[in-house]
Amino acid sequence: MAQIHTPIPNLKLNDGNSIPMLAYGTGTAWYKTGDESQIDQACIDSTKVAIGLEYHHIDGAEVYKTETELGTAIKQSGVAREKLFVTTKVLPNIADIPSALKTSLKKLQMEYVDLYLIHAPFFSDNKEEHQQKWKQMEEMKAQGLVKTIGVSNYLPEQLDWIFETCKTPPAINQIEFHPYLQHVDLLKYHKEKGIATQAYGPLTSITKAANGPVDDILQSLARKYAVSPGEICLRWCIDQDVIPITTSGKEQRLSDYLRALTFKLTPKEISQINELGAKHHYRGFWTHKFGPDDRQ
Repeated sequence: MAQIHTPIPNLKLNDGNSIPMLAYGTGTAWYKTGDESQIDQACIDSTKVAIGLEYHHIDGAEVYKTETELGTAIKQSGVAREKLFVTTKVLPNIADIPSALKTSLKKLQMEYVDLYLIHAPFFSDNKEEHQQKWKQMEEMKAQGLVKTIGVSNYLPEQLDWIFETCKTPPAINQIEFHPYLQHVDLLKYHKEKGIATQAYGPLTSITKAANGPVDDILQSLARKYAVSPGEICLRWCIDQDVIPITTSGKEQRLSDYLRALTFKLTPKEISQINELGAKHHYRGFWTHKFGPDDRQ
């Protein structure tokens, strides 16, 4: 039976496609450190629960080693492929993007993905190599194997490299984004270039970096809107045209997150969170590459 809740809004991308503004991620919570062939039934079950709650935007990646689970969950969900927005990413096999995508599609049991991302720029410091890889991404789009192409964890310098030679600009940059990592300059760059922003780790300020400057305002707003601080964080993203990706193995929590669609923060409330968040810096992911103090 279909869930009755406020529909997840869509954001129009620079290539004309639309993306749902709340996603279910199969990364952080489900990332496999061991043998990829060992199927994680809990991941399949939780993804099916998410799809049943109408999280039709599902985010995966080859590095998570859960593409097989994601594909199985989608098949078993009974939801038509065209109703879903499926993302995967390339990094371990970036030496051969066409082959990497072919492998991902096989695991996902799909003929195409809606969004394909270069997972991180750290595979090379060479501008020409980035430009070459982007050309391969454009070829995958031209072949109809992906609908939209983008990047993840890129900074303005690396995006500039792509813009020098690209025929199709990146539609999205997926980054760690939360009150303690606001990427002010990067988001300004995105706006100027027409790039949409996706947020992973949007709940970091209440999970990994709890007991910080935004705690009180999040609690206060949670009381005002009768939701949780986590749902305030999701809404804080959405109200800034940033697409949050969240996850949980708990159906009730996933259901509760949808309450983020039932209200809007005022501009003043967004500013209050921004100002308080700027008093503390925290990066929870890729710290070995960015460095924990890299505010970009």
